[in-house]
Amino acid sequence: MTGNPPPNTSPPRLRSLLIAPASRPDLCAKLPRSGPDAVVLDLEDAVAPAAKAGARAQARTATAELHDKHPELTIFVRLNPPGSEWFSGDVAGALTGGLTGVVVPKLESGAQVDRVMAALERAGRDDLLILAGIETAAGVARAADVLGHPGVAAAYFGAEDFITDMGGVRTAGGLEVLYARSRVALAARLAGVPALDQVVIEFGDDNRFRTDASLGRSMGYRGKLCIHPAQVPLANQCFSPSAAERDRARALLTVWDQALARGEASVAFEGQMIDEPLARRARAVLDE
Repeated sequence: MTGNPPPNTSPPRLRSLLIAPASRPDLCAKLPRSGPDAVVLDLEDAVAPAAKAGARAQARTATAELHDKHPELTIFVRLNPPGSEWFSGDVAGALTGGLTGVVVPKLESGAQVDRVMAALERAGRDDLLILAGIETAAGVARAADVLGHPGVAAAYFGAEDFITDMGGVRTAGGLEVLYARSRVALAARLAGVPALDQVVIEFGDDNRFRTDASLGRSMGYRGKLCIHPAQVPLANQCFSPSAAERDRARALLTVWDQALARGEASVAFEGQMIDEPLARRARAVLDE
């Protein structure tokens, strides 16, 4: 591997990651208003090819302004994919002080992560975290290779690009991406990195977002990509334990601790038999 992982490979909490085109300064300035855990200034899908060069300077300006007004804000820039005609220019021209990291889409191998790290090192920005996008057939197939790379700090699954690459069709039920979505979540867990779940493109449908986010959380995702400010509070809520969940976790652990004191390895709780794995899950809820 080329270079070393960033010195801080532990990303901040990422329940919600709100994305806006770097070419739209008006939208970038509004990103913090809805309270996202992190924001992304996008140079990739949200920016037309003819506007990409100009968007790099706009990303630098937006980063500086956001960091100046909101110094606690976690800010990422999404680059164009490695190997694209815009990647090198993005690294050379879009990165500035105040950034936490870069989002790198469509990664398909650990070797590509090496190349990203080498490019950041040449630009003097090997301090930046790498949030890896898994959103192609090859990326999903090699997700363990990508996310197991020590330079990767977090990941996301991009369902729309994935199903396009597959030549498939998106459906309301989402079964066409269930395997890939699960595989990315599993690879992230084995690599020990947090993973962000797919976007919900129907940004006006709160119920659909909640349902999709709840499924993502149940699969092990830690947060959600958001394409509209209205989705941010929904993501923050869906990926945080509710008061009822916390109360239940405390009650379960009380019963469990009492059972352990009696020398029992399992015990009934609310009509269920609980053991150490369920106790671990309850502790995890209280740690979130």
